[in-house]
Amino acid sequence: QVQLLESGGGLVQAGASLRLSCTASGRTSSRGTMGWFRQAPGKDREFVAARTRGDGTASFTSYADSVKGRFTISGDNAKNTVYLQMNSLKPEDTAIYYCSGTSGYYITSRALASIRTYDSWGQGTQVTVSS
Repeated sequence: QVQLLESGGGLVQAGASLRLSCTASGRTSSRGTMGWFRQAPGKDREFVAARTRGDGTASFTSYADSVKGRFTISGDNAKNTVYLQMNSLKPEDTAIYYCSGTSGYYITSRALASIRTYDSWGQGTQVTVSS
């Protein structure tokens, strides 16, 4: 079984930056897709960003409109780790952020943004942005 563990959440002021990390352990694959979702109190889990890796170094990324230009997803394939660099944070970014993964290789925005695409989930890390 693949296990995902997030870290890096915290309490920051609006306009600040934060970097989240997610490390996979267990039966990981050399290619696949990893993403970030978030869930605010009383709301459904929503897509934030995703990264697909394949044939060595090639990768594809996708972002929700609400975070484009502010957030960047990246990864260290050798360490089975994905990162989410969050800049210019806003109070509306406050949520629990979840890491997700699947061995599937996807390149369409629709697939990358779908909760049902992913097989594994972390337990989440809290991000709170004050005004």
